[in-house]
Amino acid sequence: MTQDEPTQPIGLPGVPSTPPPTWVPPTVQSPPHRWAPPPPPPPPRHVVPRGRVPGWVWPVVCVLALVVGVVGGAIGGLVYDQVGDDGTGTVSSGLAGVDTVTSAPLPDDNGSIEAVAARLLPSTVQISAEYQGQKGGATGSGFVLDRQGHIITNNHVVQDADQNEGPIEVVDQDGNRYDAEVVGRSAVYDLAVLHVPDASDLTPAALGSSQALRVGEGVVAIGSPLGLSSTVTAGIVSALHRPVTTGSVGDDSSYINAVQTDAAINPGNSGGPLVNLRGQVVGVNSAIATTGGTAGGESGNIGVGFAIPIEQVRITADQILRTGQAEYPVIGAKVRTGTQVDSDGAEIDSVMPDTPADRSGLEKGDVITEVDGERVSDGIALIVAIRAHQPGEAVEFTILRDGEQRTITMTLGSETG
Repeated sequence: MTQDEPTQPIGLPGVPSTPPPTWVPPTVQSPPHRWAPPPPPPPPRHVVPRGRVPGWVWPVVCVLALVVGVVGGAIGGLVYDQVGDDGTGTVSSGLAGVDTVTSAPLPDDNGSIEAVAARLLPSTVQISAEYQGQKGGATGSGFVLDRQGHIITNNHVVQDADQNEGPIEVVDQDGNRYDAEVVGRSAVYDLAVLHVPDASDLTPAALGSSQALRVGEGVVAIGSPLGLSSTVTAGIVSALHRPVTTGSVGDDSSYINAVQTDAAINPGNSGGPLVNLRGQVVGVNSAIATTGGTAGGESGNIGVGFAIPIEQVRITADQILRTGQAEYPVIGAKVRTGTQVDSDGAEIDSVMPDTPADRSGLEKGDVITEVDGERVSDGIALIVAIRAHQPGEAVEFTILRDGEQRTITMTLGSETG
């Protein structure tokens, strides 16, 4: 925001008004033949006549100007490094150093899907990732994060192209094509941040909150299902806090506490925004349920889709913007994800030495039933509950051991991925 220019007094800009003229008495002429004093002597050699600048001043002024220019350039460079792009798309201050939008573009009582589409279509892009010489090897969706040209999408959309150094192309609603580069990826959260250097024509999407969602609330999914760009579907939030896996089939390392929706989502929607009726992004569409009982497969929509909550997107995007990498919390124990135990909870299969789990006294065979007071039903729910926190946090775990309930506290460790 720029401030108004300070007001100036009437007259020339920046110059005080001319003062009123002062009366000056007329000069009295000396009578003729009157003695006149001699003229004043010339100034001493070491005194500079008034109105002239000594010769030594100009070299000093030049040196000072050079110093000021160098210092100013250095300061400008520091500011640029702090909030600008260093060539890889990273920003040292993370999300705080980029220009995002958080205010809702539509009123709280908006019920028009048409209005939501009009607001979000300019901010949604199609992503084409080429790898192993195959044009369009992967096609997905994404949305514009900020005015600096950062794009949010799924890791599984760009992973192969990034690993094989294949080109990645972003296409906006009007068909304009931009070359993009990967700033960083997280396989654990199935998120990636891209950067488009020439971003002057890209419109950022407004970011909302998935925590404010209610089951039954209307939502809109936007993306490029089956390669059909700028496709809009609508539905409701059918469940919240749904532990699911994302990414490619069989990738059991990616777990999210998903927003579940019945808005039609198909292959190609991955990475696109899930939007509330106020026009704010509340999640990233990432997976669909299949008739085989898995998520993230390539079959068509059956009315059950999953989105990564925008809160996790913010955290992961901030980490990637700062360093090009993302961190996730760990406890240093393996948990059974495919075997049900007699009691509700997640059974610990093994504990690695010198880890948070080991130092807290967690043992093999312990069954974790709660994390910070939140119920845990199985191994997947435990992983999701842990990853909802941040490395370094002290978290309370409720466990069952030999039929007795205990409470232990762990300070979560950290890994990159």
